[in-house]
Amino acid sequence: MTKTIAIIGAMDTKGSDYAFIKREIEHRGYRTLIINTGILGEPTLEVDVTANQVANDGGTTIKELRRKKDKSFAMHVMTKGIAVTMKRLFEKGQIDAGFSMGGTNGTIIGSAGLRALPIGVPKVMVSTVAAGDTQPYVGFSDVVMFPSILDVSGLNRVSAQIYANAVGAIIGMVQTGVPRIESKPIITASMFGNTTTLVNYCKNKLENKGYEVMVFHATGTGGKTMESLIEKGFIRGVLEVTPTELADYLVGGVLNAGPTRLDAAAKKGIPQVVAPGCLDMVNFWGINTVPDRFKNRQLYEWNSNVTLMRTTPDENQRLGSLLARKLNQATGPVAIFLPLQGISELDSPGGMFWDPAANDALFQTIKDKVRNNIPVYEIDCNINDQEFSDQVSEKLLELLEDEMRD
Repeated sequence: MTKTIAIIGAMDTKGSDYAFIKREIEHRGYRTLIINTGILGEPTLEVDVTANQVANDGGTTIKELRRKKDKSFAMHVMTKGIAVTMKRLFEKGQIDAGFSMGGTNGTIIGSAGLRALPIGVPKVMVSTVAAGDTQPYVGFSDVVMFPSILDVSGLNRVSAQIYANAVGAIIGMVQTGVPRIESKPIITASMFGNTTTLVNYCKNKLENKGYEVMVFHATGTGGKTMESLIEKGFIRGVLEVTPTELADYLVGGVLNAGPTRLDAAAKKGIPQVVAPGCLDMVNFWGINTVPDRFKNRQLYEWNSNVTLMRTTPDENQRLGSLLARKLNQATGPVAIFLPLQGISELDSPGGMFWDPAANDALFQTIKDKVRNNIPVYEIDCNINDQEFSDQVSEKLLELLEDEMRD
């Protein structure tokens, strides 16, 4: 069956650009479904979903948007509406992929529609802002941002090549079949460069027991995505051994996953094994980006783009309280493991971030603040030692087996 690619955009002001996209896709043997999000005038090419239909899905009409002449309100309506429209079209089996183009406003609306498609469904956004901070547009999805180089404003020798390349990308995605992979219960694990050895050990052990382990890089977005999948009910168990995003949230680093990090598993009642991996560090970009108030702190250039700052005993005490408070909300089984010889690769005896006083502040606060019925295991080794990985893996397997028996 020939697949259909939805094309989202302002067909009134950028119709010639989208006509080119439509021709290129159809020339390659695929169908298109044109969705108009332009509200200023009539579309310059035939559309399958009108702007008024999108506005209706956003709670009003095009007539009302034109009458109000409130751009902010119109953006809100069309952004809300396109997500509803795309979700419905996909659930009815009318589209198999999504494509959009635009400047800042077009990217906001187009990416909202693409994000409404499930993870794994091909989605490409050609955008003037693809080279900047794309998190507001990509969110927790797998939208592919494609730099437009020029503004999306007519065809020329440069834009035609860019558009053709983007079409090639979406066609390649649509053509690529999903390999058959055995369906297994899923465990999520948080990881950072400084806990890679630990997580790799654990991953091997858990996968040998029949689980699929999804590893999330604790970069802010990684933690948010992990929380999202847990909240949606896809996850059987959680290996939360790198909650370093809490340090960035509390102290002011750049890899901040927000105030709800570690909340989803607690609310869902999913078995969790937790270790305070990489709470010894706060993350910044290149060393020149470190805020002035931290210039005299202990800093380590992890690479030219990442600078790590050692957390203090006071910060660790606050982190211990925050971690305990979050775990105390858990409605399912939880176990905490404390590696007494350091919580990261750098935080080991003789290492750059080795600071027993800071670690003691963290560990003692966790022990003091956590609920009495949450066990805390103190292991006399570094977090990356195999002994530690064996114990946390075995405990998670035990909790999962207890859940299945219940």
